[in-house]
Amino acid sequence: MLRILGRASSINVRKVLWACAEFDIPFEREDWGSGFQPTNTPEFLALNPNAMIPVIQDGDFTLWESNTIIRYLATRHDQGAIYPTEAQARARIDQWIDWQASDLNRSWSYAFMSLVRHSPAHQDPQALAAGCAEWGRHMQILERQLAATGAYVAGSRFTLADIPIGLSVNRWFETPFEHPHLPAVRAYYERLSQRRAFCLHGRNGTP
Repeated sequence: MLRILGRASSINVRKVLWACAEFDIPFEREDWGSGFQPTNTPEFLALNPNAMIPVIQDGDFTLWESNTIIRYLATRHDQGAIYPTEAQARARIDQWIDWQASDLNRSWSYAFMSLVRHSPAHQDPQALAAGCAEWGRHMQILERQLAATGAYVAGSRFTLADIPIGLSVNRWFETPFEHPHLPAVRAYYERLSQRRAFCLHGRNGTP
């Protein structure tokens, strides 16, 4: 059985949990990370030298980095339904997964730390305003893409890219500040909410 190390409230752990629900993968999850078992111990560092969650163990195979993990699970269990094997179709999905990790994820950092985590080091009003604006700029990119597809981030059908992007949208709506009007993003959020796996792991817990 798949072993998942990481607290269920982590956005990155929730990617893995959502993928497991989509592919009907049985798993056992253990609480590691903030407030639970520490990740800076020799035991955990032997699994992930970055001291980050999630980590999975599939038999004797250990893997870290959440987007890599969901790609691995899809490759093993999906049979091409939401992560196709054809090169161009897969590349279109991968570009949005990578965009979430490298651009969108980075854009919300200050606002999230200020407004959700209430970090004392992230309470500068000008920096917060700039952070919210930058986050909004990236969400406008997503808005235009969803308006073009009329459905999901990589096209007309749900794909693996919608797992990290969907959780990012959850974080957007759950962070308390005045959001610009993004009707395609809102419709996408409600469309995802029709999926059982998203309801289990995408709209629950701490964003």
